[in-house]
Amino acid sequence: MTENQKMIIVSAPSGAGKTTIVKHLLASGLKLGFSVSATSRPIRPGEMDGREYHFITTEDFRQKIEAGELLEWQEVYPGSYYGTLKSEVGRIHLNNQYPIFDVDVVGGLNIKKMYGISALAIFIQPPSYEILEQRLRSRATDNEASLQKRLEKVRWELGFSSRFDKVIINNLLEDAFLESEQTVRNFLEIR
Repeated sequence: MTENQKMIIVSAPSGAGKTTIVKHLLASGLKLGFSVSATSRPIRPGEMDGREYHFITTEDFRQKIEAGELLEWQEVYPGSYYGTLKSEVGRIHLNNQYPIFDVDVVGGLNIKKMYGISALAIFIQPPSYEILEQRLRSRATDNEASLQKRLEKVRWELGFSSRFDKVIINNLLEDAFLESEQTVRNFLEIR
């Protein structure tokens, strides 16, 4: 394993602060390259293909699954796929960067299983289930039924934390930033 084959996986239940922490890590001078996920959902206003996601048709997504072109994927809703293209790892390595993945818990574990010790899997955990529920409610992006569905998934995902290399409790965001940055520096052997 050469140094630039290392990669960082950041996973968490919805609302735990995963994306905020990934953005911090990307801005911290660690030579990280963001792995853009793929989806079959329609592009939304203000989004750009290749920036938020690689937007591909449901049929193309299924063909990529059959061809083994995805590190991980799941059908979130019937016909609505999300996943990580293997080509993203190659693209980022060609730029002499370390891939960083902002993926759900199952996707993170699947990538870790594939790459083993080359991948550092970080689980961002909320200080408590109740605090996470407050965070999700304050977003006001879901109706009560979809919020309950999301909270049910959160409870399930929290059960996977022990399968990750490092668990960072996001109680105070600044502390979580520092701990995640130091964890990544140690793994990449950057002082």
